[in-house]
Amino acid sequence: MSDTDTPKSEPSRARALLSTADMKLLRRALESHARGTEDRDELAKINALHHRLGTYVPDAT
Repeated sequence: MSDTDTPKSEPSRARALLSTADMKLLRRALESHARGTEDRDELAKINALHHRLGTYVPDAT
């Protein structure tokens, strides 16, 4: 690339796909689903996802 080439522009800043309220709602929905789930493998997956969501949204309660 020579000095006369057009400089590359910086990529635009990434925006969050989900709001904080969305994340909290997803966590509550997972909690509700987990209470009705008897499959231990599915419950483990639900718990892991709930935990990962919690690392982005601190539990306010």
